[in-house]
Amino acid sequence: MKIALVGKGGSGKTTLAALFARHLAGTAPLLAIDADINQHLAAALGASDEEAVMLPALGDHLADIKEYLRGSNPRISSAAAMVKTTPPGRGSRLLSVAGANPIYDALVREVGGIRLAVTGPFATEDLGVACYHSKVGAVELLLNHMVDGPGEYAVVDMTAGADSFASGLFTRFDATFLVCEPTLRSVGVYRQYVGYARDYGVRVHVVGNKVDDESDVEFLREHAGDDLLTWVGRSAYVKAAERGRPQPISALEPTNRDALDTMRIAVDACAKDWATYTRQAVEFHVRNATAWANDKVGEDLAGQVDPEFVLGPHVMAP
Repeated sequence: MKIALVGKGGSGKTTLAALFARHLAGTAPLLAIDADINQHLAAALGASDEEAVMLPALGDHLADIKEYLRGSNPRISSAAAMVKTTPPGRGSRLLSVAGANPIYDALVREVGGIRLAVTGPFATEDLGVACYHSKVGAVELLLNHMVDGPGEYAVVDMTAGADSFASGLFTRFDATFLVCEPTLRSVGVYRQYVGYARDYGVRVHVVGNKVDDESDVEFLREHAGDDLLTWVGRSAYVKAAERGRPQPISALEPTNRDALDTMRIAVDACAKDWATYTRQAVEFHVRNATAWANDKVGEDLAGQVDPEFVLGPHVMAP
């Protein structure tokens, strides 16, 4: 299952992504990806500042990623002709969550017992321009080419707010958890996100965070209704970790561990729909091709679409 953590900046999205990844770790194949503008997932998983800076960045190896994923797909003229929305087809190389491949060998590292890939740090000059989107685009390419099996998890810490709507990235997940504080600003981000996501059949589960009492829960329920899945209370465990005193995940407060269990149950209840997954990848690719990518690359990128190809476990067979 592919899982996104989204929400307002400062809502605790990255902290919850780290908690959920640690909750899953050791029980199932797992890959965590930091796709946020602010690259803090490694630190939340226990890396020092020096270790986090030394992690290889997906965004710095985009050409290598494209070349590998292109494989022998005859519809893609070159790696340079691939853009972030390029869908796989016959001849493309596909990824699993845990299987070995040159991309993982080069760019995935273990941090706090979690296999982690990062887009890389964003400089000020990256924001709002093609460089920034190309870094997140590396994540979209990986997810477009990933066939995840039952009981496998890819947990992605997404950029805050609704920036993922700039492409089809928000449709690349089986479960989307929107981390929401009991504040008007935070529920405003929820309304913005869910209003667009539902047009594409994306189910958003709200996970309350920094909840102090029942009035906070009632506030979230008033604004999120049935989308409110569960909530996480203020945590001495998290505070200790943020002060440099990490503990085993088993030391997390029982009520907060129950919330993580509820999230996993919701993920496992999702039904895979590979046909829709493939169709939406094609839809956003053709849209982006018309809007800007054809002009950038100098060819009609709609020709990259393989109309007979549907992603799924069947295409991973030898």
